[in-house]
Amino acid sequence: MLGAIIGDIVGSRFEFNNHKSKDFELFTEDCSITDDSIMTIAIAGAILACESDWERLGQQAVKYMQGIGRKYPNCGFGGMFRHWVFSGAPQPYGSFGNGAAMRVSPCGFIAQTEEEAILLSRRVTEVTHNHEEGLKGAEATVVAIFMAREGATKKEIRRRIGRDYYKLDFTLDDIRDTYEFNATCQETVPQAIVAFLESRSFEDAVRSAISIGGDSDTIAAIAGAIAEAYYGVPLPLKSKALTYLDDELRKIFHGWEQYAKVGKPNRRFDLIRDNDDAE
Repeated sequence: MLGAIIGDIVGSRFEFNNHKSKDFELFTEDCSITDDSIMTIAIAGAILACESDWERLGQQAVKYMQGIGRKYPNCGFGGMFRHWVFSGAPQPYGSFGNGAAMRVSPCGFIAQTEEEAILLSRRVTEVTHNHEEGLKGAEATVVAIFMAREGATKKEIRRRIGRDYYKLDFTLDDIRDTYEFNATCQETVPQAIVAFLESRSFEDAVRSAISIGGDSDTIAAIAGAIAEAYYGVPLPLKSKALTYLDDELRKIFHGWEQYAKVGKPNRRFDLIRDNDDAE
C-alpha cells in the first residue's frame, strides 16, 4: 500500500491545480496525506484486525474507516462519504466514486490467490461503494496488483483488464490535453492503470498519472499501488513519504509491513526480467 500513499502525497498539491507534465518536484512542503492515504491505512488496519478471518472483514472495515476517519475530518472526504464516516448507523450508499479504488490496495497485496483478492476487495468496498461500477473499479485495481505481484507482464495485465473490466484503447498522450477532473471509478481507474502500463519505473508511474491532470492524488494513488507491486518502491521515496504520516498512522503502517512479510513474498522480485514489455 506504500505506493498508494506516495501517489497520494505527491499528487495532493495538484488535485485542484493540475500540472500536465511529468516535470515537477516530487515532495514539497505543500504536499500532504489526504483521505486516500488515511482510508488505505484504515483498510490495512481492518485486515490486521481480522487475523485472516475474512468473514469479519466488512465489519472491521467499517470500524476502522470510521474510527480513523473521524480523527481526520478535514482530510478531503467527499460529502456522501463524510456523512457515512460520522454516521451512527453506516450503510452503503450506492457510490461508484473512485474512493473504492484508491483505498483497496492492501487487499491486492495480502491475498494468496486471485480469488481471495477479489473476495477481499468486495468485502471492503460493498460497505460503502456497492454500485456495480464502484465494485468493478476496486476489483480491477486489486486484480492488477495481484497479477503484478505474481510476475505477470504488462501485456498480460493489459489483456486481462481490457477483457474483464475496462477498454484500455488509449494512451496518456491521447487524453492529456482534454482530460478533466472526474471522481468516478469508470473515468479514473482505466487512466491510472494506463499510467502504470506506460511507465518505466515506480517514480515514472506516479509522474505519468499526475501528468494527465484530473483527480491527481487519487489517480496517482491507484497507479502507485500497482507500480509498487510491479517495481517495488525505492527506499528514499519510502523514507520521505513516511515523514508525512503521524505516529498513529505510521504505527499501523509498520504493523502492516511486518504482517505482509510473513510468508507472503512478492514473487516478481524472485524473477530476473527486463522491462521490454513497458508500453
